[in-house]
Amino acid sequence: MRVLVTGATGYVGGRLVEQLLHKDHEVTVLVRDADRASGRPWLSSVKLIEADLLVEESLEGFLDDIDVAYYLVHSMYSDEGFAAKDRRAAHNFVEHASKLKHVVYLGGILPESLSDEVQSEHLRSRAETGEILRNNCPTTEFRAGPVIGGGSASFEMVRYLTERLPMMVAPKWILNEVRPISIRDALGYLLAALDFSKPLGVVDIGTEPLTFIQMMRQYAEVRGLPRIIVPVPVLAPRLAALWVGLVTPIPNRLAVPLIEGIVQSVVGNTDKACSLFPKITPLSYRESVSRALALTDAGEIETRWSVAAGSVVKSVRLEDREGLVREVRTRLIEADPEEVFLAFSSLGGAKGWLVWEWAWRLRGLIDQFLGGPGLRRGRRDPVHLFPGEALDFWRVEEYREPSLLRLRAELKVPGKAWLQFEAVPEGKQTRLIQTAFFAPTGFFGWLYWYGIYPLHSRIFSDLVKAIAKDATTLKKS
Repeated sequence: MRVLVTGATGYVGGRLVEQLLHKDHEVTVLVRDADRASGRPWLSSVKLIEADLLVEESLEGFLDDIDVAYYLVHSMYSDEGFAAKDRRAAHNFVEHASKLKHVVYLGGILPESLSDEVQSEHLRSRAETGEILRNNCPTTEFRAGPVIGGGSASFEMVRYLTERLPMMVAPKWILNEVRPISIRDALGYLLAALDFSKPLGVVDIGTEPLTFIQMMRQYAEVRGLPRIIVPVPVLAPRLAALWVGLVTPIPNRLAVPLIEGIVQSVVGNTDKACSLFPKITPLSYRESVSRALALTDAGEIETRWSVAAGSVVKSVRLEDREGLVREVRTRLIEADPEEVFLAFSSLGGAKGWLVWEWAWRLRGLIDQFLGGPGLRRGRRDPVHLFPGEALDFWRVEEYREPSLLRLRAELKVPGKAWLQFEAVPEGKQTRLIQTAFFAPTGFFGWLYWYGIYPLHSRIFSDLVKAIAKDATTLKKS
């Protein structure tokens, strides 16, 4: 089919585009800013339209030759006035949608009883958007609870709260039930809607209902983390959102709608979904968590942080997202990629680590004392490496000459750690990109990382400089 996806740079939309292309649909994406789509793996396979649903004049002809449109935009992260923006965007959309065969919209589950007032402003706005679409277009409105997947806002809030706080006092409304859904199943329903020639109206989707406290406890069980959570009859939603913003990387503008979405039970009724989509058996919440956590396994961490030639690049970047801390350091070097690669791929063993040798040796001795390998394994060859072989207290996870070396730490640490080096051509120079990854396990994992970060920061900063100097020396020789 000829399919349009709005919100294609969002969490659900970006994944949906890939799935649609996999099924050989002809895909058009609507984005407000074309630059936000750059780097997407599907960019070269879609038609891209740069337009803004809030600016009616920019939408002329954007639905021409489209059979089905996915409406996945919302202003949930905007400041005050988001409801009016959502309303205007929906009205602008339907003004041009008269020839569409089908509109598929993803909204949020509402309280089951119609007499219950929807306390969440964002859920009210999502429901109003759905009503505007249904009243003016042939629309299927899927209503979902928290979407669970690596990088989803709901999952990241549960992840960070549970990981970082071994004991917490939480408002009593964490005893309210919600109906989570895995990102895999949410995409499954969105795709399956294309099989119907007529709109399906409102369809609630998701797995078995759970209270928010059960979601945190099941996450803790999957991770093997003992947690104590005590509900108390205090803490207003906005105050709770400020607290979430304080102890996690989730910004307040995102925490507020997430918190407001659980201040009352919103479980819906999935009987219609079961009847219409018998082939979709939603994953349990526990299974969804396990799948999401698998993204931080060694093979799933990012392996490329490309830099466009001539762009302004921060020499140091520290990120904390999706349960993975990334410390990225870069340096532009007057050398070829082969020379930069040789400089970092020959580290360890008899050559050592160029800087802070006493600190590397001390860390190796501590690791041996704790039962780890320490530095005693050295390296097999002074220059060449193979994936899977040992290098001091590291394991070579990926070795791609002359561009990439990734090492996985086999130290005794409360989490998983990697050190990655990249040599990226940039004009007549080469950019060295050094990234330290750490996936903490529980509170002590976070305490370990941020406790030693001041020392790590100095060591890794000096290491980048030393590799650059070594590469420059290799070029001269």
